[in-house]
Amino acid sequence: MSTTRARSSARRSTTSSAKRVGRVKLVWFVPAQALEATRDAVFEAGGGRIGEYSRCSWYSSGTGTFLGGEGSEPTVGEGGREERVPEVRVETVIPEGRIRNAIVALKLAHPYEEPAYDVYPLVDA
Repeated sequence: MSTTRARSSARRSTTSSAKRVGRVKLVWFVPAQALEATRDAVFEAGGGRIGEYSRCSWYSSGTGTFLGGEGSEPTVGEGGREERVPEVRVETVIPEGRIRNAIVALKLAHPYEEPAYDVYPLVDA
């Protein structure tokens, strides 16, 4: 009978098993009347494609708030006063290499002086 035990490594891998898939999620906030114009712009810039599907997005209504500072020229309301406005939150996916063009297109189509948007990297788990 052997008294030698098999040794196993107690080390854990520090690398993630998740892989980048080369896509990001773009989220933006827009008044309902400009929803279609911003979606069209982002889709034309390469967003909204998932497999054999195009113009893929998700959106929901909410309330945006802002306080325009000195020198601002808000599209809605007036500078120096906190505003609450109905807006739509829009989400879509975009190839990572096209995100800059999509943001430029979004800004050109958006009615706000400073559109709010977020970019999230996506991973394939």
